Order: sequence, then structure tokens, then C-alpha cells
Amino acid sequence: MLITTDVTKAVKAIASGHLCAIPTETVYGLGADATNPNAISRVFVAKGRPTDHPLIVHVANVTAAYEWVSELPEWATVLTHAVWPGPLTIVAKRTALATDQITGGQETVAVRVPKHPLTLDLLNQLNVLGIIGLVAPSANTFGHVSPTNANHVEHDLGEYLSAHEDLILDGGQCAVGLESTIVLATGDQPIILRPGSLTASGIEEITGVKVITNNNESPRVSGSLASHYAPNAKVIIVDEAELANLEVIKNAGLIALAAIPTLRYTYRIGSPRTSVEFARELYSTLRNADDLDLKVVYVVPPPGSGLAQAILDRINRAAN
Repeated sequence: MLITTDVTKAVKAIASGHLCAIPTETVYGLGADATNPNAISRVFVAKGRPTDHPLIVHVANVTAAYEWVSELPEWATVLTHAVWPGPLTIVAKRTALATDQITGGQETVAVRVPKHPLTLDLLNQLNVLGIIGLVAPSANTFGHVSPTNANHVEHDLGEYLSAHEDLILDGGQCAVGLESTIVLATGDQPIILRPGSLTASGIEEITGVKVITNNNESPRVSGSLASHYAPNAKVIIVDEAELANLEVIKNAGLIALAAIPTLRYTYRIGSPRTSVEFARELYSTLRNADDLDLKVVYVVPPPGSGLAQAILDRINRAAN
């Protein structure tokens, strides 16, 4: 059976070189033994992912992270102990264990401790077997909408995974729904490379250090391409004032906060009440647009900073 809830079965699959999609609090990842070059190669093939696009190593705890990361500034040590397990990825100087295949040939590696009971159990059981990390990019075809439940993974990758006797570990719906915040941890200040549910203000509150939100010389990281997270439908970003003046288009849908009226749209496919709900439901809603064979999806992003900016980042990339 392709989809399972049996962690022991997933452990055996990964230990024998198979792939296994894993649930996290953010999105589902396509997991492979991070010390097995053949398994890692299959991740790239399954997703159609460029081989120079770096991967994130998922580990069981802070101690395991130091197998991959050679050093961290003090603020980053404070941050990881406060947030992990949780939606934070740290990019830092790599150890010899982090090969070019994982880092995309860069001298930094991305590491995180995911917050999901099944995956933490999986990682801990793998540690006992000497497998100290999983690469786990989003378990979808490259550039498509990220998966937030097991059925999304099966839709995108099921044929490939079934053909190779790989697995999907079903942990239900992802709690956060957006990929982790990626923070560069090679200097005196945190640099956000990809926004997520852990916000700049949250990082500053934990560390007492000012966050830098852009740096043109930063390393390549997952989810940083201009076009990403895209459904088949064309995504168009509008504000509330623009809705009333748009021409009526057949097979169009709308995603907006519940307080914003539907107006002329045939399909109201998303009505989240808060930014938290918006983030949790965004990818499922975009996938639903394709299930409905919509041609256009209008999105009114939620206002504000923090999580709202992470949502806007994903919508902008989907619109590209």
C-alpha cells in the first residue's frame, strides 16, 4: 500500500534506500536518507527538481543538527533551542557530511527539526539505525503547489512512488500550511532568506538581535525561485478595491478573507477568517482550483506584516 500510517514500515523503507513522503507542520516532504547518494538522486528525479537546487536536511533534535552544521553564532543557538521542533530552517556552514549533492555545491547547508509526532518518531528510530538525517524537499512535482496532505502527494508523485515501492506516511493535514522560515546563520545578525510563520519580530524577540530581511549575496535556498508554488490556473493578485472593476471572466475563482464580498465570481474557493487560516488553507485551495478546472484565480492577500508577508511571498511566486 502506497499510503501508510505505520512509522515502522516507513523506517524500514528509508533504511533500505526507498523514498517516503513525510508529514511536517509546514508541508509534506519527500524524504530520503541524507547519507545515501542514490536515494537523494531519486528525490531529484521524482520531483523533476534541478540538481543544483539545495535540499533541507531534517533531523530529530538540535544535537543531530550539529552533525551537519559546523558552527552557529550564539543568537542562532538561542533561536534553535527556542523554536525547534518548529517551522525554522537554519542555513549555516556545513560539515563534511553535507555533500555537494545536498548543498547544491555551496559551502552552507540548510537544517531543521520538523514538528510532527509521526516524523519525529521516524527520525528518532532512524537515528538508532545510524541514519542521522533526511533530505525532504516538498513532496510535489517541482514548481507545483506544495502538498499539505497525503492525497496531494499521491496526486503529484503517486505513480512514480508506487512504481518504485516507495511510501507516503500519512500524518493528516499540515497545521501551518506554508514552508518553514529560512534564516541564514553565518554572521552576527539573522538574515531571512524565505519568510514563513516564524516572523522577523518573533526572531528578534527570541534572540534580542535585529533581523536583516534581504541580502543580495545570500546562498541559494529552497523555494527562492521567482516562479514557484503554482497551480495550472493563472493566479492574479488584486486588492479589494480592484474587485468591483474587474471584467467578468468565466471559470474564475476568488480567494480572500471572509469579510471581503464575493461580488461577481462564480466560485468562492477560499474564505479564511484570519492570516493563520489563510496560510493553512492556501495550497489546498489552489489545488482545488485545478480540480474545478478554473482558468483564473484572483487572490486578495491579507493585510499586514509577519505571516501576511509570507503569504504574499507565496502568492507572488504562484502568480509568476
